[in-house]
Amino acid sequence: MGRRALGRRFGWLWAAFAVSSYGTGLGFGAFSVLAIIVLHSGPTQVAVLAASGRAVGSLLAVPLGPWVEFRRKRPVMIAMDLTRFAALLSVPVAYALDWLTFAQLLVVSVVVAAANIAFNAASGAFLKSLLPPEDLLVANARFESTTWTSTMLGPPLGGAAIGLFGPVTTVIADATSYLLSALGIRAIGGTEPRPERSGAPRLRAGDLLDGWRYLLAHPTLRPLLLNAMMVNGLIMASEPLLAVLLLGRLGFAPWQYALALAASSGVGGFVGSRLARPLATRFGQRRVLLTSGVLRACWPIGLAFVRPGVPGMLLVTAVQLGMVTCIGVFNPLLATARLTDTAPDRIARTLTAWSVSTSAAIAALTAAWGLVAAATTPRTAIALAGVLLLASPLLLPRREPAERDTDPSPSSTLSA
Repeated sequence: MGRRALGRRFGWLWAAFAVSSYGTGLGFGAFSVLAIIVLHSGPTQVAVLAASGRAVGSLLAVPLGPWVEFRRKRPVMIAMDLTRFAALLSVPVAYALDWLTFAQLLVVSVVVAAANIAFNAASGAFLKSLLPPEDLLVANARFESTTWTSTMLGPPLGGAAIGLFGPVTTVIADATSYLLSALGIRAIGGTEPRPERSGAPRLRAGDLLDGWRYLLAHPTLRPLLLNAMMVNGLIMASEPLLAVLLLGRLGFAPWQYALALAASSGVGGFVGSRLARPLATRFGQRRVLLTSGVLRACWPIGLAFVRPGVPGMLLVTAVQLGMVTCIGVFNPLLATARLTDTAPDRIARTLTAWSVSTSAAIAALTAAWGLVAAATTPRTAIALAGVLLLASPLLLPRREPAERDTDPSPSSTLSA
C-alpha cells in the first residue's frame, strides 16, 4: 500500500506538529530538573510542580473552548504557540539573570498547560475542515506515530543535552520548537472563514458547559470519554508508583528503568500507530477500536508481579511494549471518532471538555493512588489499578447507536 498524499497544507501542519512534539520530548522533565538542581526543591515541591500545571491549567482552559469555537483556528493556533514560546523563554532569561524562582516555574507550567488545551482544540477543528472524512484516520495515525517517536528519542537526547550544555538547554529547545511551529502553521496559507455564532454574541456562563453537554448526550462519545478518563487516569497514576517500586525497593538502575519504559513505549506506540489504518481497512474501524480498547487494559496487571533483576526488566519491557502497541492502535481511531462524531460547530468545545476531563481524572487518580500506596505498598496500589483496568472495557460502546433525527453530528465512524 503506497503512502497516501494529504496535500501541501497538511504537510505544513504535520511539520509544525512534529517540531513541537520533538521540542516537548527534549524538554520532558526539564522543570523538575531545574527545581531540584537549581532551586534545591524537595520532593513535595517537585510533586506540586508536576501536578499543578495539569490541574490548574485545565481549570483555566475551561472558558477557552467556547472562545476558540467562534474564531478562525489558525490564528488561535499561532497565538497559542507564541504564548508557549514566550512563557518558556522567560525561564532561561530569568536563569541567566539569577532571578529564577519556584513560583515562576509554577506559573509557566500552568500557562503552557492551558495553551496546550486551547491549541489542541483549535487544531482538531482545523484538521476536520482541512481534510475529507476518509483521510482523518491517516492524518491522526501520522500524528500518533510522530508523538511516540518523539517520546522515545526526546528524553534521552534531552538528558544528554542538559549534561553537556546546562539545565536550561532543553527549555530553550522546547521554546524554539513552538516558534518554529507557529511559522509552520502560518505557512499553511489558504483562507479560513470566520465561524458564525448563533444566539447571543458574547460568551455566556452556560457556554462553558456546552462541550460536556454534547459529550454526555452522545451515545458513542459518552462511553468513550468515560473509558478514556478511567484508563488514562489509572495508567498515569501507576507510573510514579512503578518508579518507586523499580528504582527503590527492587534496586533497578536508572538506565534500566529508562530502557524498559521509554524505549519499549516508543517502539510500541510507533508500531501500533502504523498498524491502525491497515487494521481498520481490513476489519472495520469499530471492531479495531473496540478490540484495541479492550487489549490495552489487559497488560498493566502484569506489573504487579515484577521481580528484581533481568526477569523483572524483561517483564516490564514486555508489558509496556504490549500495552503501548495497543494504545498506538487505539488512539488514532479514537481521535478520528471524536472528530467525525462531533458536529463542526461543536468541535473546539467538545475537545476542550475532553482534555479538561481526562486531565482532571489523571490528577485526581494520581493523588488517590499516592494515598493508597502510602496506606499499603506501591505494589499493592499497582495491582489494584491493574484489576480496575480489567473492568474498563465495560465502559466502551458495545453497540452502534441508532441514528437520531435531532443529532446534527455526522454518522458514527464506529460503524464497521
